[in-house]
Amino acid sequence: MKYAGVVVDNNTNATDAIYTYKTDLDDIRIGQKVMVPFSMHDRRAEGYVVSLSDKAPEGIKRFKAIESVVPDVQLSEEAVSTALWMRDRFLCRYIEALKCFLPVSDVKRKTKDPFEDIEPEVPSVKELTGEQTAALARIGSALAERRNRIFLLHGVTGSGKTEVYMQAMKSVIEDGRQGIVLVPEISLTPQLVGRFMGRFGKESIAVLHSRLTPAQRGAQYKRIESGEVKLVIGARSAIFAPLKDIGLIIMDEEHETSYKSDMSPKYDTLEVAERRALTHGAVIVLGSATPSVVDYSRSESGVFERIELTERYNKNPLPTVEIVDMSAEIRAGNRSLFSQSLLDQIQRCLKEKKQIILFLNRRGYASFVSCRECGHTMRCPECGISYTYHRQEGALMCHYCGRRIPMPKVCPECGSKLIGGFGAGTEQVEFKVKELFPEAAVERLDLDTAKKKGSMESVLKRFGKGKVDILIGTQLVAKGLDFANVGLVGVISADVSLNIPDFRSSERTFQLITQVAGRSGRGSEPGLVIVQTYDPENPALRLASAHDYKGFFEMEAAVRKTAGYPPYSDIYQIVVSDEDEELAYASAGRCAAWLRKKLPPGTAVLGPAPGVLVKASGQYRFQILIKSPYGSRRNTSAAIRKLKEIYTEQKGVARLLTVDINPYSFV
Repeated sequence: MKYAGVVVDNNTNATDAIYTYKTDLDDIRIGQKVMVPFSMHDRRAEGYVVSLSDKAPEGIKRFKAIESVVPDVQLSEEAVSTALWMRDRFLCRYIEALKCFLPVSDVKRKTKDPFEDIEPEVPSVKELTGEQTAALARIGSALAERRNRIFLLHGVTGSGKTEVYMQAMKSVIEDGRQGIVLVPEISLTPQLVGRFMGRFGKESIAVLHSRLTPAQRGAQYKRIESGEVKLVIGARSAIFAPLKDIGLIIMDEEHETSYKSDMSPKYDTLEVAERRALTHGAVIVLGSATPSVVDYSRSESGVFERIELTERYNKNPLPTVEIVDMSAEIRAGNRSLFSQSLLDQIQRCLKEKKQIILFLNRRGYASFVSCRECGHTMRCPECGISYTYHRQEGALMCHYCGRRIPMPKVCPECGSKLIGGFGAGTEQVEFKVKELFPEAAVERLDLDTAKKKGSMESVLKRFGKGKVDILIGTQLVAKGLDFANVGLVGVISADVSLNIPDFRSSERTFQLITQVAGRSGRGSEPGLVIVQTYDPENPALRLASAHDYKGFFEMEAAVRKTAGYPPYSDIYQIVVSDEDEELAYASAGRCAAWLRKKLPPGTAVLGPAPGVLVKASGQYRFQILIKSPYGSRRNTSAAIRKLKEIYTEQKGVARLLTVDINPYSFV
């Protein structure tokens, strides 16, 4: 007789526990899916075996028995161990963590090959620069020793980080081991897959990302589990790929916020990578031209080993960045979206057959719709945030919950006809560019145009082949794309990211400007970047225009240290929400008071206060922020875990309490 610890697939706080079942099945193993009787009524439920023992736990005399094992589902012991660790690390539920490692589909159905539209890039291994050679020597030494080490590859845009990735991965595969390459955006996956396909062949590569159908994802999982795959490429969920012998994990553009999950479990991809690499004795390479302040700080203190690539591969200088004061443009009589300098340079590039990227991190035609007569702003009744106007659809859309309503002809508050849109989005930029440059081939890439499957890839493919003169987009065009013929990048409004209510707004602005600027001048000629802003003296913009990462880091780290923000603390965001506004606020107040009593001196408990998004999906939201000094995370997490347990048992409290550790968005 054996005794199995089972996590039952019942996703509630009340049943978030490991239940002990007895079994006389000889082939029972950790990681198997089983059927068990559950609850007072012994309803049949699915569960996962997370522990096995020959001895019964003390104090329990009667045990229910496992009914059967579900065939063809087997998590590795390492996956189970990592999931149990995630539950404590990210304060999620057991079943949420376990499901990260599970495929989601019956793979018996025929499905489209996810590689079908990806063209292998013919490998052209050029001579490595001295910096690339030195970087590979350091990474290769750690790989040869099979020793868990973490490298921060800090390389300017165009310095050849991808070639370092590929050659490091080549040595891993030749050693009989496996690797994972993570990218922050699905838009980057086809280009990277094409390069790795050209180097390693299609048969040895699998892809995992959210744009795959469930059947495609299941088929890719089967290929990985079978052992035929040597390399997995994908967005953050690819970190859970069921590989048996991981030798190298690469995180490209490691600073990107998309590596932090915003849905439960709210995991940090890097932390999961560190855990898996430690178990496998694997090396991690984090690549970026603009590392996160937290990770660069860890390289300063020696937690990470930093490798610098300071020059572009082709020896070209970094692009020239010109900051344009849009207030001065208005004073000169120019009230358009585009400065005269940007218009002149677009015209020049079109004449010289150079391509142009125009960047604005806001989609839609107008960012809000308001009445000029009474000042009424159209807001979503569910979320309380302003609607965005989408001209092509003739509709107002809430970018949080997706609600749509027709564009009103008169103000619903006062009846005035003076109602219209304010603030530009990418759709308006596209409309104006086509008016000004009718001879140019113009396309837009944002979440609206990328909804249709394959549309994002086809736009980038056309741009790569030179069939698009001007590409307009949100941050989808700012990251990792490598096109040699881009001569000009225009940042329509740098102020969008500067004015986000978040302590990271300066960091995000510096990163976005640097990254989007890096799309320019990657061929044989220098590039130009024009940054439009109403705050031309902003330090983040000035340092980005000078390509001075070190200067930015030193400035930002000093501010963070004074204010007690990461890397000098961990930030916990607790959100309490309910349809009843008073109940939500009162419940949040009780939580904050309890935490102030339980957490040690030096731990700041701020709030409760209305969330940045006060109302979402009909729920009023109040947040508590905790600044837990560096080194105290374990104790803070234990206290919040206890709070969640107490909250689950309480009556008369708000319906939902969620926790996010070091969130990248406070909305």
